[in-house]
Amino acid sequence: MAVLEEASAAQWGTYRVDPDTWPRWYVRGALSLDFLVALAAGSAALFVRFGEIDQPSVLPYVFASLALPFLWVMAVALSRGYETRFLGLGSDEFRRVLNAGVSLTAAVAILAYAAKIDIARGYVVLALPLLTVGNLGARYGLRQGLHRLRARGLCMRRVVVVGHEGTVVELIQRLRRERYHGMHIVAACLPRTVLDDDGGTVRHLEDVPVYGDFSEVALVVEQVAADAVAVLACPELDGVSLRRLAWQLEKSRTDLVVAPALMDVAGPRTTIRPVAGLPLLHVEHPELAGVRQLIKGLFDRVVAAAVLLVLSPLLAAIVVAVRLTSCGPAIFRQTRVGRDGREFTVYKFRTMYVDAERRREELLVHNEHDGVLFKIRNDPRVTPLGTRLRRYSLDELPQLVNVLLGQMSLVGPRPPLPCEVAKYGYDVRRRLVVRPGMTGLWQISGRADLSWEEAVRLDLRYVENWSLALDLLILWKTWRAVLRGAGAY
Repeated sequence: MAVLEEASAAQWGTYRVDPDTWPRWYVRGALSLDFLVALAAGSAALFVRFGEIDQPSVLPYVFASLALPFLWVMAVALSRGYETRFLGLGSDEFRRVLNAGVSLTAAVAILAYAAKIDIARGYVVLALPLLTVGNLGARYGLRQGLHRLRARGLCMRRVVVVGHEGTVVELIQRLRRERYHGMHIVAACLPRTVLDDDGGTVRHLEDVPVYGDFSEVALVVEQVAADAVAVLACPELDGVSLRRLAWQLEKSRTDLVVAPALMDVAGPRTTIRPVAGLPLLHVEHPELAGVRQLIKGLFDRVVAAAVLLVLSPLLAAIVVAVRLTSCGPAIFRQTRVGRDGREFTVYKFRTMYVDAERRREELLVHNEHDGVLFKIRNDPRVTPLGTRLRRYSLDELPQLVNVLLGQMSLVGPRPPLPCEVAKYGYDVRRRLVVRPGMTGLWQISGRADLSWEEAVRLDLRYVENWSLALDLLILWKTWRAVLRGAGAY
């Protein structure tokens, strides 16, 4: 603990951020937005439904529009939409706003029926749905503002991570890539055996200093002015040890979060069930078949057909442009591996010269990607038009035909080549239990800029946690990723 003794409180004081600061202004901002959106929705419904508001019969609806913001804030509060642990990350915040909208609509309907109040249905049909949708959009904008601040290193929580070296390094790397989580690791605690093997020398993991062992966590928290402690899965910290650590952290009101050994499993698949005094984590199996998969397939086909119909003039123009700018067919066909290892022919606009496959062998030494993928940032085989098509993923549009045929999905893992699948390990083959997608978590997280391990991790995370809501979120974020053009080559 010599290092701790040398680190003065003043040194860390310049970095100390009150953990209540950003949640306080975030809640105030959310409450203000909720109030203003409700006022705007009520006013819009009032003018659209009645036009002129100087009539005596409209006066009750004027008062209803003025009362709506207060009722809405109360409904969101009852749905726990202002609790700080649900704000800034995950879908819980949006789900609670949606629950508030449904609850308020049901309450108005029940009250009108019970009291036999004649309410203009046009006003209710306009006001409440407009309010709910508008509020979801406002909360999304507020969250994006928070994420932009976190990208600059603001509104972050100072965290001490406790665990074994490998898992600590992995967490540090992941949180640095995904700064929107708002967790900045400032110190680490490792097992005593590891520190003894180092002879008491000061260690750093990914530039994060190691300040002590598991028995010194509370002292480290105090010394580095941390806001939270993250305990990773390790056998040394059993239930009794964790309980004692919680008692120590209780004095400073420092948050304690414990990560289970099971990684990349989303919240909806896990529930805590107390059995005989033990909080048991129950993990549901992912839904890889059944009604929800049928709904996903129907959704994919309907959207693919609609997009093909709307974009048919653009597709025709790209076909003509490809044929005029280079020799060869406009459509490139290639064998890919789909669900359960079944091969199919994928369709893309041709972005390379016709001798691209023959030249692949001579360019292998210039491969800039790790793992089994082959990527070159300035690939000489790509045509000038192909570069522009790839930048905005326009070359992928013919894959909508594969979606119509049921060979691909709109969202899913990247469709691999047979030569890539031949190099897959046991875990990586898990990607093949669902249909490959035109876009996915890999698309919105960096595309070709991702390492092979990171791309696999994202694909496996999608397989384990897919849902129609997640698909819609990925499709929404794909537009921004495509417009930025980052990682497309």
